[in-house]
Amino acid sequence: MIRITIYQSAEHGYRGFLCKGHAGYADSGEDIVCAAVSVLVINTVNSIERFGGQPFTCETEQEDGVIDFRLKDDPTAETKLLLDSMVLGLTEVEKDHKQHLKLNFKEV
Repeated sequence: MIRITIYQSAEHGYRGFLCKGHAGYADSGEDIVCAAVSVLVINTVNSIERFGGQPFTCETEQEDGVIDFRLKDDPTAETKLLLDSMVLGLTEVEKDHKQHLKLNFKEV
C-alpha cells in the first residue's frame, strides 16, 4: 500500500508531503495505481521546481518508494495551486483504490 502524509500548516496551507510504499495493485511495470501516484507526485515536484519559485528539500529512496518533499517557506501562489492539484488527483485515485492508497493529513 502507498501511504501519503500531506503536511499542512495551522492555516491549512500545504507544506509538503511524505509518500511511502508500493501499491501492490499489479506486478511492477503494470501497476496503474503506482503509475498514477508516481505521475502526480513527481510532476508536482518537478513543476514546483520549475514554476513555483521557492526552495524545498526532496529526499527519495526508490526501493521503499519514498519521496519526502518539504517546502522551506510558505507556499507561493503557484506552489499552492500545484499542491492543491496534486492532492485533488491523489484523492480521486484513493476513492477507487482505497486498498492500495491511503492519504493522511497532518498539521505541522
